[in-house]
Amino acid sequence: MTATAAPRVRFPRATLSRYGEAPTKLLVEIGQLIWFALTAVRLIPFALRRYRREVLRMVAQMGMGTGAMAVVGGTAAIVGFITLSAGSLVAIQGYATLGNIGVEAFTGFLAALVNVRFVAPVAAGQALAATVGAGATAELGAMRISEEIDALEVMSIRSVAFLASTRVVAGLVVIIPLYGLAITMAFLSQQVTTVLLYGQSIGTYNHYFHTFLRLDDVAWSFAEVLLVAVVVMTTHCYYGYTASGGPVGVGEAVGRSMRLSLITIVVVVVLTAMAVYGKNPNFNLTV
Repeated sequence: MTATAAPRVRFPRATLSRYGEAPTKLLVEIGQLIWFALTAVRLIPFALRRYRREVLRMVAQMGMGTGAMAVVGGTAAIVGFITLSAGSLVAIQGYATLGNIGVEAFTGFLAALVNVRFVAPVAAGQALAATVGAGATAELGAMRISEEIDALEVMSIRSVAFLASTRVVAGLVVIIPLYGLAITMAFLSQQVTTVLLYGQSIGTYNHYFHTFLRLDDVAWSFAEVLLVAVVVMTTHCYYGYTASGGPVGVGEAVGRSMRLSLITIVVVVVLTAMAVYGKNPNFNLTV
């Protein structure tokens, strides 16, 4: 009597080819973006040693802008206006919402909590992406289609360090004073809106504002916006560095980089808030 072999079970092969080329291209692009970002961050010490003049030029260009942008104050003015409007909207909606339940005195609490943890980082990141990030994508894309990046490689210049790492460093340097301006404008706009427009007592507003404003929240907010700056700059530099297809391709790269930046800014802010405040919100409303 011979034993018969058990039937061999065949599992279906989970391949991406059955769904077309789109998933494969998406995964490849995500991998290339992550690899480019890690390379740009890894080459920051090399860029600081070899390309100091380029770093200083990028800091000056990102901070105050060039040409027509310099007339209105460059990125600083744009960040200030965006956070000013965002803080005013928080005050308007917060006062009206809290007034429905008779606790509009807690508007200062919203200013100390919402602006630091959510509104100011998102607004500053969006302003950085819309001004500095989009400009970096267009500039690097123009260099790519005109073969200037290839010329840098021919001259033995490490293009990723010279073009991407220097911009990441400049973004980290510029975002610190810019975010200080942004968070100040957010606080100021919400105080002016609540006190002057709605007539709330300045003493009541300042009491709840200073009661719930924590220095560790401000420190975490600065760390959060630094991470946002790294993500924004590496994303825009990648799309500019890998642009193709002539001027049309550069325009498409700017649009795709802006779309991804606006998504990743919110994702970074939400994940950071969950990591820092998910278990302990660090405030007590009964104080």
